Amino acid sequence: MKIYTRTGDKGSTQIYADKAVRVEKDDLVVQSYGDMDELNSHVGLLAAYVDDKHKTMLFDIQRNLFQAGFAISASSTLAQTDIEKLESLIDHITGQMPPNTSFVLPGGSKAAAQAHVCRAVCRRAERAVISLSKHYDVPEVVHAYLNRLSDFFFTFARFMNVEAGVEEVRV
Repeated sequence: MKIYTRTGDKGSTQIYADKAVRVEKDDLVVQSYGDMDELNSHVGLLAAYVDDKHKTMLFDIQRNLFQAGFAISASSTLAQTDIEKLESLIDHITGQMPPNTSFVLPGGSKAAAQAHVCRAVCRRAERAVISLSKHYDVPEVVHAYLNRLSDFFFTFARFMNVEAGVEEVRV
């Protein structure tokens, strides 16, 4: 099977909702998919920078990002429990660090810097999904998951610096 189909050469693509639908490549659905795909790629890069003990958690997040995309198009297994898992991770990680009392500049160790990139891209994906929801039905679980996910990436970035012994630069 070939990877290219030539069907998108004129600026449209096929998405799958209840049925296959052809849309322009700058459609809000495609924009949201693209932002989540970019985020997923950045999470994959973050997984390459972290110890094995953190990889499973990041792979779960990557799978959930696919589910968020499925929720926008057709069906998904993304659920409130996935948001609760993120909240538990945030609480667990936060409990292992000194309190955050000021803004911090993105950066530090490679893993922390990449987690900050994930956070920023996640915020963009969230904004795209919010825009999309003004025109399409988007399950609220997708909004909540992306919002909580950006909080997770901020917390995880701080934690990666703590683990690496790298001091954060405060604003």
